Amino acid sequence: MRDPLKLGFFIQPVHPPARRYADVLLEDREAVVLADRLGYREAFIGEHLVDSAETITSSLAFIAHLADACPSITFGTGVLPLANYHPAMAAAHVAMVDHLVQGRLVLGFGPGVPADAEAIGDTGSDRNRKAQEAIEQMLRIWSEEPPYRIDGEFYTIRSVRSFNRDIGLGVAVRPLQRPHPPVAITSIRPGGAGPRAAGNRGWTGISATYVGAYVVRAHIEGYLEGRRAAGLSPIACGWRVARSIFVADDETTARRYAHRGDGAHGFYFRVMRAKLASAGALDVMRDRPGQPDSELVPERCLERLVIAGTPGSVADQILAFRREVGEFGTLLYTGHDWVEPALARRSMELMAREVIPRVNKALARRSRLRKH
Repeated sequence: MRDPLKLGFFIQPVHPPARRYADVLLEDREAVVLADRLGYREAFIGEHLVDSAETITSSLAFIAHLADACPSITFGTGVLPLANYHPAMAAAHVAMVDHLVQGRLVLGFGPGVPADAEAIGDTGSDRNRKAQEAIEQMLRIWSEEPPYRIDGEFYTIRSVRSFNRDIGLGVAVRPLQRPHPPVAITSIRPGGAGPRAAGNRGWTGISATYVGAYVVRAHIEGYLEGRRAAGLSPIACGWRVARSIFVADDETTARRYAHRGDGAHGFYFRVMRAKLASAGALDVMRDRPGQPDSELVPERCLERLVIAGTPGSVADQILAFRREVGEFGTLLYTGHDWVEPALARRSMELMAREVIPRVNKALARRSRLRKH
């Protein structure tokens, strides 16, 4: 890898629905503020409209709320469900937040989840095509001169009748970053077109927390194929991989916290397993095609898909995972419910101060050996 592995943070988030809503919002805020103080490079925030476990209903509002508390970290929408928004509205909101965070914003976008589509009465449209049209129209709003005349299959944007340049009417605000914030996609399926399209467009991407190793490997390969096809350098520094990680000062504590069926990680994987099963996508949790169904029970998901241990052990597991799936640029530490807040904070601290330095020291050593 040409550059050190970067460390980022990601929250969907997933909390037990019985918890008080204000408490989980404060906890999520505290986690992102801590990530900023510890030197995590990025923080991606999820968004869902009707989900009392995944409780951030507006990623952009949550990011704006954190702008003054986090002076260093780059925020990302993880993802902004563009099929839920009119592109003129989404473009205006993103542009404003980009200014509020002083250009530290990545625009992650996707179609949104089926529950949101049902809630807004949009179960009949092709939401993938809808989201793609929305991002293209947003990019046009940010690059074209008003008045706007933008037509599509799903959306129409006009500012002809209202346009008055002298007083600014009918003129869209633009992001601080020009021509626009970096764009990212997320992916969960191994054969999805998203990673290749992201590579081809010079965008970036994220492999979801709960997908198995073969899926991550397919994402990285697709991303590199897209970059090659576009004549871009075939390096994967723009690809991020989210993982469930727990670090403790001793192995017993790490395993107890991370592998408890009634713990934070156990709850997370029960929720995600149920959602993926209802969508017919449970196979993405396998480490390889054809892996037996016994590997999909919650206990085995915790053992296979959670990286847990002491700093040295976790560093070794990350290096082994990277050898299995291929090089990527950023590891996103996935935030979970703080069942034991002191241990959750300590894990984030150990990850930043001990694990990532060990990983990058090992990568640098291997790089030097290859050169000789």
